[in-house]
Amino acid sequence: MAGRWLDPLWAPGFLCVALILETASGAGDLSTKAHGHIQFSARGVNQTAMADCRAVCSLNTSDRCDFVKRNPDCHSEGGYLDYLKGIFCYFPPNLLPLAITLYVFWLLYLFLILGVTAAKFFCPNLSAISTSLKLSHNVAGVTFLAFGNGAPDIFSALVAFSDPRTAGLAIGALFGYLGLYVFYVVTVIICTWVYQRQRSRSLVHSISETPELLTDSEEDQMSSNTNSYDYGEEYRPLLLGEETTGQILLQALNPLDYRKWRTQSISCKLLKVAKLPVEFLLLLTVPVVDPDKDDRNWKRPLNCLQLVISPLVLVLTLQSGVYGIYEIGGLLPVWAVVVIVGTALASVTFFATSNSEPPRLHWLFAFLGFLTSALWINAAATEVVNILRSLGVVFRLSNTVLGLTLLAWGNSIGDAFSDFTLARQGYPRMAFSACFGGIIFNILVGVGLGCLLQIVRSHASEVKLEPDGLLVWVLASALGLSLVFSLVSVPLQCFQLSKAYGLCLLLFYICFIVVVLLTEFGVIHLK
Repeated sequence: MAGRWLDPLWAPGFLCVALILETASGAGDLSTKAHGHIQFSARGVNQTAMADCRAVCSLNTSDRCDFVKRNPDCHSEGGYLDYLKGIFCYFPPNLLPLAITLYVFWLLYLFLILGVTAAKFFCPNLSAISTSLKLSHNVAGVTFLAFGNGAPDIFSALVAFSDPRTAGLAIGALFGYLGLYVFYVVTVIICTWVYQRQRSRSLVHSISETPELLTDSEEDQMSSNTNSYDYGEEYRPLLLGEETTGQILLQALNPLDYRKWRTQSISCKLLKVAKLPVEFLLLLTVPVVDPDKDDRNWKRPLNCLQLVISPLVLVLTLQSGVYGIYEIGGLLPVWAVVVIVGTALASVTFFATSNSEPPRLHWLFAFLGFLTSALWINAAATEVVNILRSLGVVFRLSNTVLGLTLLAWGNSIGDAFSDFTLARQGYPRMAFSACFGGIIFNILVGVGLGCLLQIVRSHASEVKLEPDGLLVWVLASALGLSLVFSLVSVPLQCFQLSKAYGLCLLLFYICFIVVVLLTEFGVIHLK
């Protein structure tokens, strides 16, 4: 999620960040770095302030570990594990294939974590929020889902814009960025209200209903009926009746349904065993609200425990825990304050509620679960990006090729899992809205808020942007063409999207990759 660069739909984000950092892929400095693959001695490593990390493979095996430790280009911007240090410092050179194999298996397991988190925790809470606030799928997609997918990118943009060398946007334009996003959301809300009002009037004079004329509430009911297994039945207790607080807690934390376990195949059992640690950790840290159940999935002991654990997870996963370990006044870290406040709130909730009936404000747990699951997705996606970047260094992939392929896919994997899962669970309009709403949120809010903070810090009247290279304009043009294509083709199809539309988008992406790679390698260039 953090730092999306070269996905065609993320071209404006790349345009802003790349121009700001003056590291636009395909620019002249890339060729300079490419020629930096020289032999470093140990003394030379100590003196290296900044060098291309891919040069590590050209060094003697005894110098690689020191190079990775001392070179800033080898350090990850986020995440909890240093994968390059693991390869070159903890594995001997003859075991490099083993290290790569382990990383690939860990990468696959991270994909499993993303799928479980999106399917059973992120999407159910988002559905509960839209149901509680009576939001349409379009509004929920461009607001809550866009925020959940794009909030980590906003923090990355704020960091990128903090570089005083960046700039080119005046204060009025910055407020225009923020105002444009507000105008966009308001427009979606108004259009949705007008559309629903016209639909309700037409339904009054219509006796029969077609599936295309179902309201949002009816679609929610149908999707919840067809997908109740995903977030309810698997954790349903075997015995009904009055249970003690301890039994409720143990049953709520049990991710295994023994009745289904006996009927599953060997492959399904192996997959379930792999999911068990992830599901247990997520059950412990992410509350889930199910408006389709009588008790709305209220588990008093577990929900009270989550009032302590979930905020702690929030501060320890946001920006890889940077804010969580910050000490307030040099005395008490933020995570300790969160634990104290969460414990007090959990104690009040535990003694003021009962096991049988959910409290009046139980719907607020959906917001807590939504934020926690979104940051779990972001944390897993960040590790995916770091692994792919490490593999790119090992195989000496250029920065542009790495950004266009592995990093672009890795950065987008969290959003993709969320959108795919929502579409499969019966909310295609919400997922489709988030595809555009998330990009607009990241670009307008990220650029506008980031530049405003930079102006306040530097007491300047504007921020300068310095365009560099043909590749930036190719990326922006690809984005514009894709948006124009959707703007024309979707209304022509009467907003009934077919497989041909999806295939055209995939074909456009393949053509985009080919053109950009040809531009990077100099086949396509300006005279």
